Amino acid sequence: MSAFSSHLRALRQDAGMTMERLAETSGVSARAISDMERGHSRAAQARTLAALADGLGLDPRQRDELVEIARQSRSRTGAGRPRLCELPRAVGDFVGRTAELEQAAALAGPRPPDVPAPVVVVHGQAGLGKTAFAVRLADEVAPEFPDGCFYLDLRGTDETPMPVGEALIRLLRAAEVSPRRIAETDEERSSQLRAVLRERRCLLVLDNAANEAQVRPLLPGDGPGLAVVTSRRLLGGLDDVLRIGLEPLAPAESARLLGGIAAQAVDPGAAGEVASVADFCGHLPLALRIAGTRLATRPAWTVAHLVSRLADADRRLAVLTTGDTGVATAFALSHAQLPEAAATLFRRLAHVPGVDFAAPIAAVLTGTSLPEAEDGLDLLVDLGLLQPDGADRYRFHDLIRLYAAERLRIEEPPGGRAATALRMREWLLETAIVAGRWFEPEYGCLPAGWTGLVPLATEEEADAWLQAESDNWLGALRAAAAAGDDRRVVDVAEAMHWFSDRMVFWAGWYEVYGFSRAAAARLPDRLQELTHLNYFAWAATHGARRPQEGAEIAMAAYELAVQIGDRRQQGWALQYAGTAWRFSRIDRDRALAAYRQALQLFDEIGDHDAYVQQFQGIGLLLMEQGRSDEAIEQFQTAIREVGARPVATAPARGALAGAHTFMAEALVRAGRWAAALETAQVALPLVRDYASTTMTGQVHLTLARARIGLGMPAEARDDLVLALRMLDDNLPEHLDLARAELAALDGSA
Repeated sequence: MSAFSSHLRALRQDAGMTMERLAETSGVSARAISDMERGHSRAAQARTLAALADGLGLDPRQRDELVEIARQSRSRTGAGRPRLCELPRAVGDFVGRTAELEQAAALAGPRPPDVPAPVVVVHGQAGLGKTAFAVRLADEVAPEFPDGCFYLDLRGTDETPMPVGEALIRLLRAAEVSPRRIAETDEERSSQLRAVLRERRCLLVLDNAANEAQVRPLLPGDGPGLAVVTSRRLLGGLDDVLRIGLEPLAPAESARLLGGIAAQAVDPGAAGEVASVADFCGHLPLALRIAGTRLATRPAWTVAHLVSRLADADRRLAVLTTGDTGVATAFALSHAQLPEAAATLFRRLAHVPGVDFAAPIAAVLTGTSLPEAEDGLDLLVDLGLLQPDGADRYRFHDLIRLYAAERLRIEEPPGGRAATALRMREWLLETAIVAGRWFEPEYGCLPAGWTGLVPLATEEEADAWLQAESDNWLGALRAAAAAGDDRRVVDVAEAMHWFSDRMVFWAGWYEVYGFSRAAAARLPDRLQELTHLNYFAWAATHGARRPQEGAEIAMAAYELAVQIGDRRQQGWALQYAGTAWRFSRIDRDRALAAYRQALQLFDEIGDHDAYVQQFQGIGLLLMEQGRSDEAIEQFQTAIREVGARPVATAPARGALAGAHTFMAEALVRAGRWAAALETAQVALPLVRDYASTTMTGQVHLTLARARIGLGMPAEARDDLVLALRMLDDNLPEHLDLARAELAALDGSA
């Protein structure tokens, strides 16, 4: 028995305490106290000594004596030798993760002895700083665990992860179980570890776990301890655990991390460049640390130097390497765990043009069934190589996308890559045409015999797919335009004509109709060229928000329409010119004349679908000029004409949705609250079924204003909250009005 053991026992007995009583007052387990008094463990460390001194009520002289005897005892027993399962060195410039740390630390406090020890699983892709997080957490909660903090790297990303038996032996030895007492089988060792941990307040940090089977035997059962497991996998097979998924850092945190590593990043004048570096690093802590180290070790560099290096996407992963550490190296460890089918899926997803995607694109890229593609995507998510984005969509981290593209270039020949890209492009464009034609008066249904990977059996399903996949089918359209597939480009753009009312202010329309205008000009059909020139005028005004350009294009289209004698396209050109002039707010008289001339032309040629659309533009123009009563008359006329003329379903729905929406707003401006409320209530289901979310927000704003006028503040507040949720920056005046009305209501409450 050591001098420390005898001294501790004497102090306890002099205080008249049992081991159980000292355990209660100090927070050190009775088992650990027993081991120390019998000499079965080394002298306690500083935190445990402080807890024991507090529990015994020692005065300063007695505390110093206890510490000195413990020091001498450690020295005699060779305490200078490395201790097993010591925590690794913490990073001094750790930033962020405040909420996650608080969530995990909340489990470290005292609790009843007969409940399961909590387990925290920290998961996420490579480079997010899971180990740094776990070590930081261990440092923060260490005082809660006077019986020890044990760290073990399970080497889960190695070709051969640490065997369970070896992990159990290391943990038992770290807990100072004599090698002669360690059980023979893994099952017995697991039970032995749980028995040890049941009696001690210990923290286990099980880092870099390969899978559930490796971790499960290492976890404590009932007891006062806590286990923290980190893994690139979700470890979804573990029950009753708290899962904390780490995300990339926030921009301000990224800037702070860079500033903590490199002096150049602290300069306020370099804030813009620092933000660019953080963006290029995808706000990934590993990438940020490497970027910061590159700066810190090159004092002559400015942050702008680093930005120029990182701006080259093909070289970015190479730049984000220093010494034996690299972003690509970290990703490669996860990639190496993929079976061949999943590895093929991973690299081919680099073909996807948009930021996010759904499983059908994955099936097209790999030529597999939808269930097989979904299984492959789930595996990529599980390994942290892909991020779920909502219920059924996925996205790459920017740097992992670059790594996937690198693997694609290395592992597939150019011809194979081109064939895969073409297959995806054709599928996206064909599906876009089928979905878009749901909204065309000449079609309005699913073509007979069409089968596809996505459900398009209703207009609602078509709308949902076109909006969700807009970046992807637009990317495919870019590729078709670059390849000179003019016929395909024009067909896709034509199919989008009526659907475009669902996404009026989408910036992508400027590209869509810019491509189709150029493609149509190369085809022999002059009328088609004229049609797409008109579409481009609309897109310049609405999508690009360039009304002056839109008016110029529209008038060029009008001149061409006059040349070839097409009165219908003359009417459309005038309508688009009128809208452009209305948006510019400097040619309103010209706009009104254009609308009225278009109205007359469409009436004369019997184009009823186009005719009923003109009243909306005229009414809006009058309303903007403060002529509310005249505007209301125009909207009422539109509603009557839809009922009186043989208007196709889609144009009729659009005209009715717009007329009721804007008539309700005109009624509010005229102070006719009850009529405005009634009209807006009619408009609401129309815009929900037909128009964009933004237009639905407009209706809610009108409902709120009418209810305020009628003395119904509670109901008005609900509508304002909905309006602010649905309106966007394309309607700044409506947004400002909604905010002002809500502030006024809250201020008067």
